[in-house]
Amino acid sequence: MPLIVSKIQALCFDVDGTLSNTDDLYTQKISKYIPKFLFKQPDQTARRIVMWIEAPGNALMGLADTLHLDDEMVAVINWISRHRKHSSKEFLLVPGVDEMLRQLHGRYPMAVVSARDEKGTMAFLERFDLVQYFDAIVTGLSAKHTKPYPDPVLLAADKLGVAPDNCLMIGDTTVDIRAGKSAGAQTVGVLCGFGEEPELRKMGADEILGDTTELVGLLTADKK
Repeated sequence: MPLIVSKIQALCFDVDGTLSNTDDLYTQKISKYIPKFLFKQPDQTARRIVMWIEAPGNALMGLADTLHLDDEMVAVINWISRHRKHSSKEFLLVPGVDEMLRQLHGRYPMAVVSARDEKGTMAFLERFDLVQYFDAIVTGLSAKHTKPYPDPVLLAADKLGVAPDNCLMIGDTTVDIRAGKSAGAQTVGVLCGFGEEPELRKMGADEILGDTTELVGLLTADKK
């Protein structure tokens, strides 16, 4: 279904692969050790491996869709999210994201909706002075269930004072799209993270962008 820009009153952003591209470093390192004679697309394989390590829920949900074990897998993902230890690491910003947020600030109330823990989420936002742009920050433990359940998006909408169906969830994986759609929000999939266009479209993304920063053009196109 095409994105209805006029309906959007608030923005919800995922972090990893959407605002942060830190995991690209890990992908590059792993890709060097993947034998090209076994894998035709070593970079893609490396990204999948990093996704398993950094965001097991994303990979598990893909498996769940295949096996029709969604409810059972979501329970596993929630347990992992609440019990796994997140290692400290350096952060990288998707180029241009800070300027994008600056331009959108004041036009829309904005929230972070991340599966990260609060410490990791805040460390990233504070590292690049991004906290100032967000009216609400929802992390992996803020709601009863984490993504792909709709709970985090619904909580963000409540904090922003906007109806869920007037929110736009922006993320790079099917987990983000699934959470947004389940909450009744519109969704945008971005290709600067772990997700691939066919799977994001299959999950029902209303729009696909090559990069998160393209959101400014998308939201302001009809206002010029």
